[in-house]
This record gives sequence, structure tokens and C-alpha cells, in this order.
Amino acid sequence: MQKHVIGAVAEGSIADELEIEPGDELVSINGKTIEDVFDYHYLTNDEYLTMLVKKADGEEWELEIEKDLEEDLGITFVNSLMDEYRSCRNKCMFCFIDQMPPGMRETLYFKDDDSRLSFLQGNYVTLTNMSDHDIDRIIYYHLAPINISFHTTNPELRCKMLHNRFAGDVFDKIRRLADAGIELNGQIVLCKGINDGQELERTLKDFEVYMPSLQSVSIVPVGLTKYREGLYPLEPFTTEDAKTVIDQVERWQQYYMEKTGTHRVHCSDEWYLLAGRELPQGDRYDGYPQLENGVGMLSLLEEEVQEALKESDKTAEAGTVTIATGYLAAPWIKKLAEKIMTVYDGVKIEVMAIRNDFFGEKITVSGLITGQDLKKQLQGKALGERLILPCNMLRAGENVFLDDMTVEQLEQALGTPIAVADAGGGDLVKTILHRNKVEKHKRRQLYEQTDSSNCRTS
Repeated sequence: MQKHVIGAVAEGSIADELEIEPGDELVSINGKTIEDVFDYHYLTNDEYLTMLVKKADGEEWELEIEKDLEEDLGITFVNSLMDEYRSCRNKCMFCFIDQMPPGMRETLYFKDDDSRLSFLQGNYVTLTNMSDHDIDRIIYYHLAPINISFHTTNPELRCKMLHNRFAGDVFDKIRRLADAGIELNGQIVLCKGINDGQELERTLKDFEVYMPSLQSVSIVPVGLTKYREGLYPLEPFTTEDAKTVIDQVERWQQYYMEKTGTHRVHCSDEWYLLAGRELPQGDRYDGYPQLENGVGMLSLLEEEVQEALKESDKTAEAGTVTIATGYLAAPWIKKLAEKIMTVYDGVKIEVMAIRNDFFGEKITVSGLITGQDLKKQLQGKALGERLILPCNMLRAGENVFLDDMTVEQLEQALGTPIAVADAGGGDLVKTILHRNKVEKHKRRQLYEQTDSSNCRTS
């Protein structure tokens, strides 16, 4: 049984008043052993509870607690899940982690596939390592949303894509979740010649059986790095391929809109940029439920920039700034820059597309750009007064790029101050105009094929 060791106690909290200390072990609540963080939160929501705590010297304290309903005890644990993290048992033909070079920090090679992280952090899970007991607990606690990596609804093909003979056995579990009213979101990593075409047609049709619980599904193109030696041979999508995928998905959007009142399935922005087509208007994204997968990210960014320009006082000091981004979004960011410069005559904005030499030129999203690529391609260039970077280039809560170079090291190498734009078009405008007093550096984990973060500036 996992020991639940307390890592910190908030000052002035209930736990602090009870003299609970870091290093103490939570044994039980109301006589029940704790399996993981969901048991803990569920059992501590009550107004009256009995907690058994083992002190560092082995002495056990039984504490009777009276508190407000859902009032927090002020405890955090050494292991935030209060259980072992579940790693992925699959060997997906498209897995991005298998396509990374050696020598990077160890945490980048961990493949999580834990439904609890789906609820807590929004990660996508395959459900292949989930038991009926796990499904029972999700339903019992009504944990939602659960984000599922479908990829296909063809059981045999799913086994092949995930290289797991049990990967096709999950659909009864998904149906149980849907029937219990658990909100679900899905994703499809589309691989050319594998789960596209008629297989995608089948999948988009099959999704109807999980509605209305299945709220949204994103279709994203597989990301292919230059480190694929010995892996399944996959090809990149062409412009014509992208047009075909968009036409197919938009036909199903129309069907589901008429049937359910929402579009349900969405192409990520990459498809539209690759096809050279205009991105859909904001109302086509049903409230942007799939932003983390790059669905509607650029449309929302444009909306927010335009709103920020309407509300602005139209005064700004003259100056030149440079925005560095990935090849994929660079043309779109240039359009936004032109709109900003139209409002602020004295402001000049240069947009520079950074080629991904680290992972390979087929990787075009900004979230996978490294510090060394930025340094190599920007060194010696006239960057103006400041270089602006989107926050999804950085590690969560830190100012570190994927290759462990820090913002300060890059700043020193380039000899130019760096500002990091947080999520949202309003923040981008403020950063360009140098009106941000606090710059937040955020980054979330990679999803299976390209990038996922809470920062929408691509």
C-alpha cells in the first residue's frame, strides 16, 4: 500500500492548528484507507471527519475534525496523486516521445497514461491500463472531463496503431462512461494511410453512439521528427491531403450541428494552415473546448487581439520589437502584427519564423522550438528593443526551454532583452507595447504528437 506522506502544511490552516507536520503519514479517514487523491478529496469534503495520522516517531494520532463543508485542510502530499503514476503500456506508431533524441532531461521520456491526470491536468489517455475498478471509481466520483485518445474506433486498427493487443478492448469502458453521463473529450492523431480516409469516416460516424457525453474531438496531424530510425514508416501530410481532411471533417461538423446543436469534431489549426485555407470563425469552435490541442487557437488569438485594440488608449512609445515563432503560425502572427502596427504608427513589429533544426524541419509548431535553435538563427540579427517569445516554448512554471537553455542564457547570447508573452491576444498586445509588469513563464507536458500547453501564442 502506498504511504501518504505529508509534504507541506499551509500556515494557519486546519492541519496547522492540529499540529500536523511535513513528514507525518495519513493512515485513514473515517476508518477508510486512501487509495489516491480522489479518495482524499471526497472523504475530506464532509463537515465532520476522523483522521488517523502517524507521526514521524511512530505515534498515531486520531483527530476529530469539525469544519465547513468542502473546506480544505491545508495539506499537500509528497506524491500529489497519492499513488504511483501510471506509465503508458503502448508502443504507438506515432508516439512523439519515441522520436526524441537521447540526452534530454529524464522527465521528458516518461510516458504517462493515467486517467487521474486526465481529470487533474487535462492529459489525454488511451484507457488501455484501466481496469473495471478504475471505471467504477470515475463513475462513483463523477470525475469529468475524461480526455481520451481514440485515434480510431476500429478495434483491430487500434491494436495495430498502439501496438497493444488489448487496445481494441476499451470501447465497452468508454460506453460505460458515456452512459453514466461522464463528460468526454477525444483526440485523433491522424496518420497518413493508416487511420485517415475511410477509417476516419468510420470513426467520425461511430462517435455518435457516445453522444451527448462526448463533447468534442480534435483531429491533429501526426508530428514527425528526424529521429525515426527503426520506427514505423510514416509520411507527412501534403497540402492536398489537408484539404481532403478538412472537407471530410466539415461535412461531419454539419451533420452533428444539425443533429446535436454543436459541431463536435474539429480540425486543429495545422490543417487549415497546411491547406492554405482561412481558419473558421470563432462560433464554429463551440466555445473552444480543444484549445490545448491547437483547435481554434489562432482564431481566438485574433479575436482577443482585435478586442484589445478596441479597448486600448492608442498611445505607445515608438520602437521595434521582434516576435519569434514557429513556421506554421508565422504568417498568421504577421497578419496580427500588421493590425497592431496600423493602430500604433510608431511601433514596428518584425516576425521571424524559426526553423526546427533540433527535431527536424517537419516540426513547425512553436512549442517544440529549443533555445539552441533560437540562438543559432537569431544571433547577429537586428532584433530591435526586445525579443518576444510565446510562453509555450518554456517548461511549466519555469523559464527553461526543452533543451534546458534558460531565457537568461539566450538573452545574454543575443544581447537583447527578452519578453515572454503569456496566453491570450490581450497579453500579446500588452507585451508588444511593453505594458506587462509581470511576465509569466508557463509550459505543460507534450501530448503524443506535437505540443500542448496553456499558452495559445503559436
